[in-house]
Amino acid sequence: MRLARIAHPGGVAFASIEGDGDDAQVLEIAEHPFGNPNFTGKRWPLADVRLLAPILPSKVIAVGRNYAKHAAEFGNEVPQDPMLFIKPSTTVIGPNAPIRRPRGVGRVDFEGELAIVIGQPVKNVPAARAASAILGYTVANDVSARDLQKSDGQWGRAKGFDTFCPLGPWIETSLDAADLALKSEVDGVLKQDGRTSDLVHKIPELVEFVSGVMTLLPGDVILTGTPEGVGPIEDGQSVSITIEGIGTLTNPVQDI
Repeated sequence: MRLARIAHPGGVAFASIEGDGDDAQVLEIAEHPFGNPNFTGKRWPLADVRLLAPILPSKVIAVGRNYAKHAAEFGNEVPQDPMLFIKPSTTVIGPNAPIRRPRGVGRVDFEGELAIVIGQPVKNVPAARAASAILGYTVANDVSARDLQKSDGQWGRAKGFDTFCPLGPWIETSLDAADLALKSEVDGVLKQDGRTSDLVHKIPELVEFVSGVMTLLPGDVILTGTPEGVGPIEDGQSVSITIEGIGTLTNPVQDI
């Protein structure tokens, strides 16, 4: 199932997307998408609604340096344990919403990533049962103010600006995410070309590790890390991240 969050003629709702291309339809879900969704019977052509961020998480937990070649491109070692940092919920935006580059921050980079969406409250879940805690997967862009990341020595400010976590276009619930192609483009030029099989710390291990630190709530998001090839984005450019089996997340870039 492809779960989305949409703005439709009557308001905002969760929905399931059926079909592809010009024939795609969105079916409105009552209340929330967790468990067995209940449908209201309302539907619209996908072209007649606007896709929003597919989930509004209570927290976004990101994993740094989880691809060996990405760690190496910045001269870093791969940490023995997953390196965690938090992105505020206010960083989250949806497809086609602008990434806003704050004034005076210097270089701002895109980072294409696979995102795990949690489907139920969990704490200390073992890796062997991690799949039961996952609602599905979506595409993420861990936007980063690189100069601040370097000068601050910690990543809260560099990763935490409003709009610095695009998510979308939807959540794919029926997917084996162990070996998916991940590609990032800026203005149509390929910048990242990796696979999720290159993750140092794999998805079940990440769910176990993060849930051992903090309780994960339905809708919380874990960003799994980015492959090599990250780079700067400028005002007027467009960033597109595509993950096999999910889709493409595109966002324009604007200076503020």
